[in-house]
Amino acid sequence: MASKDQPFKAQMDRLERDAARVYRMGGDEKIARQHGAGRYTARERIEKLLDPDSFFELGRFAHSDLPEAAQKTPADSKISGFGNILGRRVAVSANDFTVLAATTARVSGRKEAELKSYAHAKGYPLVYLGEAGGARMPDIMGSKGLASFGGGGFATYTSVMSRTRRSPMVTAILGECYGMPTWMACLSDFVVQVRGTAMGVSGPRVLKMALGETVSDEELGGVSVHSGITGCIDAVAENEDHCFDHIRRFLSYLPSNSDALPPVYAVPEGSGSDMPRILDLLPEQRNRTYDMTRILSCIVDRDSLYEIKPGFGRSVITALARINGKSVGIVASQPLYLAGAMDCDGIDKVTGFLCLCDSFNVPLIFCHDTPGFLVGKDAEHNRVGARVMNFMNALGQVTVPKIAVIMRKSFGMAFWNMGGSGCATDFIVAWPMAEMSFVDPVVAANVVYGGKTVSSQERERLTRRFVDDASPFGAAGAYHIHDVIDPATTRDYIITALDIAQNGSHLSLGSHNLANWPTKF
Repeated sequence: MASKDQPFKAQMDRLERDAARVYRMGGDEKIARQHGAGRYTARERIEKLLDPDSFFELGRFAHSDLPEAAQKTPADSKISGFGNILGRRVAVSANDFTVLAATTARVSGRKEAELKSYAHAKGYPLVYLGEAGGARMPDIMGSKGLASFGGGGFATYTSVMSRTRRSPMVTAILGECYGMPTWMACLSDFVVQVRGTAMGVSGPRVLKMALGETVSDEELGGVSVHSGITGCIDAVAENEDHCFDHIRRFLSYLPSNSDALPPVYAVPEGSGSDMPRILDLLPEQRNRTYDMTRILSCIVDRDSLYEIKPGFGRSVITALARINGKSVGIVASQPLYLAGAMDCDGIDKVTGFLCLCDSFNVPLIFCHDTPGFLVGKDAEHNRVGARVMNFMNALGQVTVPKIAVIMRKSFGMAFWNMGGSGCATDFIVAWPMAEMSFVDPVVAANVVYGGKTVSSQERERLTRRFVDDASPFGAAGAYHIHDVIDPATTRDYIITALDIAQNGSHLSLGSHNLANWPTKF
């Protein structure tokens, strides 16, 4: 407390008193309840995520604009400001669940909206730490209440509920998240959800009262739902500290904004040392499965492979990584699932990943081992044709460097969707055991003969001919691909190709044609 002789003592006393009330958040009982649920408070989350002593708060003394709620809404349930992550400036907004379940009203909504807008304008990444119960009532009830929730102007709501990817946006699902946190997650480039939490448009209580539907938080929007069914999250965290590790790691691969290149890191010792033995990981039998992540881990810098949406669309891998210290985005077939045939979920997953990489100047590496797209009645009912063309349309608008490596097989339309010839791919190479054709040679032989009665020798002869014709040397001889390379040289080839394509300068910045492409399918 200020001394009695201090100038402006009353005003300084009020500053100290009001600040103490703000830092108590919703009070000791609600803080204890938060800790009892195994969760940090909003201020603790900010402290643990950011570099020490780097938080610069905005709107500390904001509160509800309803007079009767002013004293019980410190910071109006949203704690916002700027800080550093790994030495780089970011904007951060954290829902304070101890204050009216972090519900959103006019003042708190404006705090979040202006932070988002300012971060976008200045090119700072935005991290949204979600745990909130949706819109606040009775604040937004009635015509005036509803209309005023749009930010106060005639063009303010769309600026909150939409975005162009100028700087990365991350959302963390740290508790029960209904309403606003869900909208922010669906706008984000990266979403990480902690086990035991839930995300949805409306919570179980509202659904019970409005629809008579009884469902648990987990059934409605738990980790298993969003990692494997909807694909609306990109990573699963075991606890909040693990969640913050995910956020730091994801941001490390990206620039702060689209006007910069991603940061370059030192190459870890031992990177590339397994390349001479890479073929030990590839089965000689053309129909045997294997784990593509083991091959990718040989090629990229040690311990840098970071999968995005690993539990969704599992027959294709989307991953951030580094090669020679530089960020790359990898799109790779995963033969462990569906023999590498890309299904509709996988198509959506890759399309969103192309948007991320093109928006933030991350070059793309395509690694082929796919029999094509997964087709059939279910696929057609799920609009597989439209999805394939959305994928191709996005690929056609990618302006970052692209390198394609055909490792084992690349059949049908998937060859082109994976950056094949004619798709403005900077460099296309194949391994000598690769197969390239319209369909699998065995399938082709069966189609040719159809119901005809032929000897097994004749069928085998045609199959063998189709297999031989699928050799990449035919395409290389006609200069439809750039080279056929020794698999052990793949890492070195990519390093040199990237250096040529990026030209070592800001000339490698993309045009960001996909910056406003919606990625939540």
